[in-house]
Amino acid sequence: MSEVYAARRERLRERCAAGGSATALVTRPANVRYLGGAAPRGAVLLLGTSEDLLLCGAPPSGEAGEGRPDEALRVVVLPRAGGDPAVAAADAAIAQGADSLAVEEHHLTVARHRAIGSVAPRLRLADLGCAVEQLRVIKDEEEISCLRIGAEIADQALGELLESILVGRTERHLALELERRLVDHGADGPAFATSVGTGPNSGRRTHRPTDRRVEEGDFLSVCLGATYRGYRCEIGRTFVIGTSPADWQIDLYDLVFAAQRAGREALAPGAAYRDVDRAARQVLDSAGHAEGLPPLTGHGVGLEIDEDPQLAPAAMGKLDACVPVTVEPGVHLPGRGGVRIDDTLVVRPEADGGPELLTITTKELLAL
Repeated sequence: MSEVYAARRERLRERCAAGGSATALVTRPANVRYLGGAAPRGAVLLLGTSEDLLLCGAPPSGEAGEGRPDEALRVVVLPRAGGDPAVAAADAAIAQGADSLAVEEHHLTVARHRAIGSVAPRLRLADLGCAVEQLRVIKDEEEISCLRIGAEIADQALGELLESILVGRTERHLALELERRLVDHGADGPAFATSVGTGPNSGRRTHRPTDRRVEEGDFLSVCLGATYRGYRCEIGRTFVIGTSPADWQIDLYDLVFAAQRAGREALAPGAAYRDVDRAARQVLDSAGHAEGLPPLTGHGVGLEIDEDPQLAPAAMGKLDACVPVTVEPGVHLPGRGGVRIDDTLVVRPEADGGPELLTITTKELLAL
């Protein structure tokens, strides 16, 4: 992997040089990990003129969730009272003879930016912008493999839960059990806070589990994800508790399923982000659910659970091959509940079989 990290840093170095900056300071944790293999708490990465450095307030722990630093990087551990690694990185840039430093202004606080400027007043500070995030959009096959394994873990955890007795258990208890099962199957941890919604809470995006208990006849919606070697995937499914779904539940489920299928089928290299969103959204709009729909149909995943691209009505840009995204339309009827179906897929050209589905738990409306 050392060659991979070196190649990523070189691509960033070329972007910095094109913008007139000799060095770059990366502070956003996911970006630090992408370029350096690990992101110990508070660590920053300096792309220097003569040497790249990973500066930390404490030695890397070596834990799976943190990653392992690229062997080609020199790790600098600051003294206990050594202050801010970002400020120390600016000092190191000056020591290497740099006269300019590109920084992630969208991540740095104002106070931190001022501290860097005051310690290194002769260092011209420029904005690195979202250059690293842009590099992260297209994944290599090693990254996709990590996402694939994370998806398998999430599928396993969800599948086991569906085989257990659910009636009478609380949303909070089910969410905690799912997160435990993720770790049991080899995940670093959950990719985000697991959402379990029952009855009138079902189908709500980012619902926080409560002490409401599962009842016969409820919709049960679940959204969870696993983190594996830092990479995060997502899956969401909706089920019915009991033996026979009501007619309104079948109709609503079929509608959301049709919208989700339309969004998945629109995924192709060259497809506009907004067109993927439109494909799913217009199915729900035409059925009278234009009001209250989520602001987006899906988003990119990787070292963060919500990253570029955004599949939304006003999103600009087009999909590339090897970009993993979610497709997650949903409808919530206040007071009654709703449906959400969520998959993680990788954009692939038609010649390679089209979009690769990573989360494979059945989307059939099961009565549990």
